[in-house]
Amino acid sequence: MSGLRRTRAVFLKECRHIVRDVRSLILALAVPLLLLLLFGYALSLDVDRIPTLVYDADRTAASRELISRLEGSRYFEILGYVDSYRPIQEGIDEGRVLMGVAIPQDYGRQVAAGGRADVQVLIDGSDSNTAAIALGYVESLVRDYSFELRSAALERRAGRRLEPPVEARLRVWYNNTLESRNYVVPGLIAVILMFVSTLLTSLTIAREWEMGSMEQLLSTPLRPGELVAGKMLAFFVLGVADMLLAVVVGVLVFGVPLRGSLLLLGATACVFLFGALFWGIFISAATRSQLLAYQVGFITSFLPALLLSGFIYAIENMPAPIQAISHIFPARYFVTILKGIFMKGIGLEVLWPQALALGIYTTAVFLLATRQLKRRIA
Repeated sequence: MSGLRRTRAVFLKECRHIVRDVRSLILALAVPLLLLLLFGYALSLDVDRIPTLVYDADRTAASRELISRLEGSRYFEILGYVDSYRPIQEGIDEGRVLMGVAIPQDYGRQVAAGGRADVQVLIDGSDSNTAAIALGYVESLVRDYSFELRSAALERRAGRRLEPPVEARLRVWYNNTLESRNYVVPGLIAVILMFVSTLLTSLTIAREWEMGSMEQLLSTPLRPGELVAGKMLAFFVLGVADMLLAVVVGVLVFGVPLRGSLLLLGATACVFLFGALFWGIFISAATRSQLLAYQVGFITSFLPALLLSGFIYAIENMPAPIQAISHIFPARYFVTILKGIFMKGIGLEVLWPQALALGIYTTAVFLLATRQLKRRIA
């Protein structure tokens, strides 16, 4: 029997096992969909509709105009108006509000006189990132309103308008709506594929050892490379189904734009899947225990893909040693490819370093899995 026929026999054997285990099959297809829907809807990096309380001690036309600017902005949600600082403090302590705006009594008089009119902003700094963004929003709004007041006063007095020294004209590329969903969902596809593919295959050879069927396989002319390839191909079909499901849900349900090449997306996803599946087989061959294989697979697949891939947290902001460690994990390169294809529409002429890194990783893990299996057999 040729090597190709032996590999095909292992492939058919694993396919039959997958089809017979209906619960595992449903779980393998349902978990990616559940994770995608859960993370896609629940995980949002957008900071808008900031819950705000307003303390207007001035109660003049100028203070009401400033409040109307806050109400008209989509970034702030006025929950109520208070008559002291205490309700603002209590609201922040209880987590009901993120920001409080206090307008002092002499605000209107200072504005009318063309002097300096102060506005106090109280922000919950427990979440420093959200607090910094909220502070930037309110500073920009107050700055624009102050410039309009100065310009109107100068026009009344001197008959000319105040021109800004710098006029900013912004153009947002690739994600012009600034929705975090368009950024999160493509990276989430990589996390799901890495996690599910590794866990699926990390149990397969360990299960053979625990059930005693590995001894039967060892009595055949089957070679380690053929065993690894046959098992991997069976789960590869399941991984491709998960990938197609994730892409369809991302595009049709979440409305994420797919601007790049579908062919490049499919090719790089297949290389990434091969690497994840080979890594699961290596873990399975090394541990020979389903429980231990599951634990190692979870630690080495889901956590690095979630934290060290650039999926949520920018790698550039991490310490240098952590940045160096992140190069080990393939999800880092696949997340970059996914975001480039989905959002930017770029091709292999830009993404070839990441594609090459995936190819090297997949080849290395295949050799490791085969060598580990040979060692176990010996």
